[in-house]
Formats: sequence, C-alpha cells, structure tokens
Amino acid sequence: MSDTLDVLVFGSAIIDFICYTPRLPKAGETLHGHKFQTGFGGKGANQCVAAARQGSKTALIAKLGADTFGSDYLCQLRAENVNVEHVQQLDGQTTGIAQIAVSDGGENNIIIVVGANNLLNASDVRAAAEHFAKSKVLVCQLETPIEATMEALRQFSGISILNAAPALKQTPTELLKLSSILCVNETEAALMTDVKSIDTISEANAALTRLIELGANTVIITLGKLGAVYASKDASRDYELVPAPIVPSELVLDTTGAGDAFIGALANSLARYPDLTLADHIAAACEVASKSVQQLGTQSSFPHA
Repeated sequence: MSDTLDVLVFGSAIIDFICYTPRLPKAGETLHGHKFQTGFGGKGANQCVAAARQGSKTALIAKLGADTFGSDYLCQLRAENVNVEHVQQLDGQTTGIAQIAVSDGGENNIIIVVGANNLLNASDVRAAAEHFAKSKVLVCQLETPIEATMEALRQFSGISILNAAPALKQTPTELLKLSSILCVNETEAALMTDVKSIDTISEANAALTRLIELGANTVIITLGKLGAVYASKDASRDYELVPAPIVPSELVLDTTGAGDAFIGALANSLARYPDLTLADHIAAACEVASKSVQQLGTQSSFPHA
C-alpha cells in the first residue's frame, strides 16, 4: 500500500492561455493586449501544486487528453513532486483549456472548456482506494462531474475541503453535508445563497449563516484583500474574520489562482499542523495567497515554503 499522503486532490487539470491587457474588455469589444503566455492550471491541479510547494506530500486524481498538452502537464506535475499514479491520459479527448484575460490592475475573467476533465467518474475513486485510505486531507472542486466529486467525498474519512467553484445556484444539500469544510469566495457565496452581492463583512456573515442552514459543516468565505471569514455549525454562529496581510496595490500583479493558492495552503496546514486552530490555518493560507498575487501566472505564482 502507498505511503501516507498529506493532501489528495480529486479534480481538474487545465492548460491556461493568458492574455495580459490594460483593462478587461466590455461585451463585444476587442482590445490590444501586451503579453501572452501559456501555463498549467485547473483548480484541482493548482491546489495540489500549491500544497506540494508548501511541503505536503500530494497526489492528484485527474484526466488529461492524449495530446501534447496532456503529456506536457504530466511532466510538469512530476516536476512539482506530485504523485500522478492516477492521472490518466484519454485517447480521443482533449486536455481542458482556460482562456484568461488579466488587466494591469490584476483583475481577471476566465472561460474554461474542460475536455477530458468531464470523464472523471466514480470508478476513478475506487481505482485510487489506497490513496483515499492513506491521505490526511482531501480537496475537491466543481470543475469535474459532481457525481464523481460526491463519491470521492463519501469514500473519504479524513478532513475534506470542497471548493465549490464554479458555484452552483442550487447546490445539492448532500454535497454540502459531505465535506468537512466548504470554501468559496464572495461571488460564489452570493450565488449559492441567492443574494445580489456580498460587499461587506456583515453580508459575508449572513452568507455564512445561510450556508450552514443549507447543510454545510464549516464554511470559509474568502474576501480577497480583506482576508476570510468562517463559522461552524457546532460553534457560535458569529463570524470570525481572519485578516489578510496588506499588499500595496502597486505590488498586485495578477490575482489569477490566488484562491487556489489559498486552498492548497489551507490543506497543507490542516494536514501537517493538526494542532493549530482553524483561524491559524486560514491565516497561513491568506499569507500564501497574498504572496501569489505579487507574481504573474497561476501555478508559477505559488510560493515555495
């Protein structure tokens, strides 16, 4: 049986095509960009690499196309010391891609075409049973089929993190109940709780309460430069704010992947430092995310411990 893993990630792997532009385009508008680069992305792989760079022993369960992008991605994951025993290249399928625009102010918008990621399924959970039995923390997202994600959460007995992104307007109650920790940003939390927006800490607090009422066990809502708020159903409903380190605006280069840096660092901290409080784990994750926004790219922006 395989050695103990700190963090097991069940999720997506996507190639990023990134255009840097003075500002984000409006509907129907064409802009001149000033830089283009490709990178390795997908929330699952991002979070796995972020945890690995923080020192965790990690493994990824994912699907790639039997194409050049998929082969390159496998090499990249190995270079990041990620266990890829259950990362499979599929004939006749394309590796998932993301089209990303990044403004000079660091804001972004993203379109994804998930390709082979759509074929991740429950049988992949069973095939990786050894990993599930030997991992401390499981991380899942919603860029792959939800039925497979739910099966992964059902089969895991340790601490599980569900990053409900892309968010579902009507998230299945079972999905919320299955994960130890639900982690979303303010936009995702607004969609899941059917409110127009979450712009203040008090509105985030209301969203925390609503998500717990919907079935979540512990909820973390990330609030960008403000940090994150969290609450648990077995504790006070009052929110607790964990502030993020202050990053001067002129140092913010690219926010792409900051949320994934947060999740990976959170999983690393939970796995390797179990005696810390949840607030401590969140503070560690905020620290890593704050460093990532000061570098360009997605995985390339994730700091090493």
